[in-house]
Amino acid sequence: MTDLQEKGSGYNSGSSDGNRSQEQVVLFERPKGLKGFYYHPLTQVVLLGFVCFMCPGLFNALNGLGGGGQIDATTSANANAALYATFAFGAFFSGSITNKLGSRLTLFLGSTGYPLYIGAYLALNIHPHAGAFLIAAGAILGICAGLLWSAQGSLMLGYATEGQKGKFIAVFWAVFNTGAVVGAAVSLGQNIHSTTNSVSNSTYIAFLVLTIVGMIITTLMADPAKVIRTDGTKVEIYGLWITLLTDPMVILLFPMFLASNWFYTWQFNDYNDAIFNIRARSLNNLVYWLAQSVGAIAMGTLLDQKALTRRLRAFSGWAVLFCMVWIVHIWAYFYQKTYTRESVPPDSDNKIDISDSGYAAKIWLYIFCGLLDAMWQTASYWILGAMSNDPAKLAYFAGFYKSIQSAGAAGAWRADAVKTPYMNLFISTWVLLVAGLVFALPMLYLRVKEHTDLADETLLRMDDAGNILDTAQVARERPDLVSEK
Repeated sequence: MTDLQEKGSGYNSGSSDGNRSQEQVVLFERPKGLKGFYYHPLTQVVLLGFVCFMCPGLFNALNGLGGGGQIDATTSANANAALYATFAFGAFFSGSITNKLGSRLTLFLGSTGYPLYIGAYLALNIHPHAGAFLIAAGAILGICAGLLWSAQGSLMLGYATEGQKGKFIAVFWAVFNTGAVVGAAVSLGQNIHSTTNSVSNSTYIAFLVLTIVGMIITTLMADPAKVIRTDGTKVEIYGLWITLLTDPMVILLFPMFLASNWFYTWQFNDYNDAIFNIRARSLNNLVYWLAQSVGAIAMGTLLDQKALTRRLRAFSGWAVLFCMVWIVHIWAYFYQKTYTRESVPPDSDNKIDISDSGYAAKIWLYIFCGLLDAMWQTASYWILGAMSNDPAKLAYFAGFYKSIQSAGAAGAWRADAVKTPYMNLFISTWVLLVAGLVFALPMLYLRVKEHTDLADETLLRMDDAGNILDTAQVARERPDLVSEK
């Protein structure tokens, strides 16, 4: 460990004059060679990306086909409703579990639900009456997914310094969504000559094997306590409690969280599955997830622009999202008004094929849907990262995010399962996205600062008895975090 050094990144003392304080932070020497490469924060984020590449990435590829690749999307929609209902419940408490068990073990436990879920689709393909098994597998996956995504959010945001959060989110999102790209490519290759509207057993088997590989990758990740950030500071995780009362401004982000998975139902089931045949759905799925990587990198680059102030980056990202929401949904409205559930039943022979006239414009809309999704998720994570640098607090934030997000998804998938009109689901998607941005705007104005202040880090200032200490006392007792001006 090096001596205490004055450093220009980290936490402010939270003094009222608003000027950044000089602070003393304990710096650690990073290892060299292969060990240094393995313990590098970016290496760990890439490994984290590969875990999600193999597990939720392939889950996304399967759902992106519409109906999980089945002819009738009803059972899949009910399974997803069960999944997101338990996800919403479990994710709310997953931050506490992550801080108790540690990120690696939580990540491993979270990954176990994905092979079960994909195996249930294989069972349904072999035994058409296995719908109850699929719904049960969905419910189990919901609990597992809450654990995985809480650990993921804590690690992805905790490994980055303040100036790297957009980059780390973009790298993770690009690697993660490559899983959906690979899955979509596998599906397209195996179904390119298919004349049916469902995928083959071999597609499900390939996905099942890859999700098991994802489980194994979690065991290869480093202990977060041994990872040193690029600025020489350690990633420290404290097993302390946090509640909404410690940072109530996060409530303004709840509508944004609610909308962040709601739109998948319309995109996957009510657009891709509703009007395209299986090979067109597979190609649409492929380009959708390719667009995700582009969208994540573009938004991450914008949010890390050193030439712009942090607040200006926050408002610029918001403006880009606002424009994209209106572009995508005005465009989509002109397609949605031309069909209903009654006009395109699941067994229809009039599904759009890749060789049909007008297909090119419709696949471009799907590409823009993928761009919007990645930009939305990247911006959401970046905003959470701008509110804290403490991995323990970020685990709770990630839990809130996934809980509210999943509650919305459960509602949307259930609405689809009970045959809510396509136009109703489409309009609700549009309205929720706009509302999410409107509610987030005052939070950005009030809460996103040029640097994260220790005054805002209620979790780091909480003692073992649950009392929140003032910044002066923390400065005396924890000089590695901050020193007074």
